Amino acid sequence: MYQGFYNLVSGMLTQNRDLNTISNNMVNIQTPGYKSDTMLARTFDEEMLIRTGTVSKGNPTELATSAKIVSAQQTYVDYTQGSLRETDSIYDFALSGNGFFCIRTPEGERYTRNGSFSVDEDGYLILNELGQVLSEDNQPIQVTSENFSADGGTFRLDGEVFGTLKVVDFADYDQLHKEGNGLFSTNQAQIEAMDEIGGGETGILWKVIEKSNVNMVEEMTAMMSSQRALQSAAQVLKMYDQMLGKASTDIGRL
Repeated sequence: MYQGFYNLVSGMLTQNRDLNTISNNMVNIQTPGYKSDTMLARTFDEEMLIRTGTVSKGNPTELATSAKIVSAQQTYVDYTQGSLRETDSIYDFALSGNGFFCIRTPEGERYTRNGSFSVDEDGYLILNELGQVLSEDNQPIQVTSENFSADGGTFRLDGEVFGTLKVVDFADYDQLHKEGNGLFSTNQAQIEAMDEIGGGETGILWKVIEKSNVNMVEEMTAMMSSQRALQSAAQVLKMYDQMLGKASTDIGRL
């Protein structure tokens, strides 16, 4: 009798969570290196429907499998590379291929595709005040003059090297945990970053940033579909509630 409530309410909750995921993607469409999320839903607690006799319960007949609840299973992160855009900032970097920049944060080392860096008051290269950018020797990079060059991610001043951006990769992206501000964490061992073709090492581009890989058209389409599903479930739930209320009052009089 109450199965419709489970179906409709769980559907509304799932669609609302999907809308939150889509909204977050759209908000971050201009965030460098942002990787879009996709929420995957699943049925919960499937049950086998069986028909039996009113008197004898022997020889039951299997009818179908039913699930009363739809729930969110997981959020899938799309790690495909976004398009590259040239900038005039000497602190902008992008990765061509797989891999992540390494950031030292108060919570430990974190990883990101966002190469829109800046410097703090002490001249250390940082990411959005989240932490210091690490070099290959696991030390922060201090920029003492803006007259440096950084082709290939190696910082040089007057011909002297004073740091090279640390870039790492991981064998299993499913074990990466997406945190806020475009950062990722994992307990995996770091491996050498290679390009997507499987050839040479990942390229580090200077005065270039990687744009978000969010597709606005796809997100708008998904949002309209989710909104319609949510509105339809809400309308049917209202009708279902009115029907049950009428049944309980009118049949009760009989």
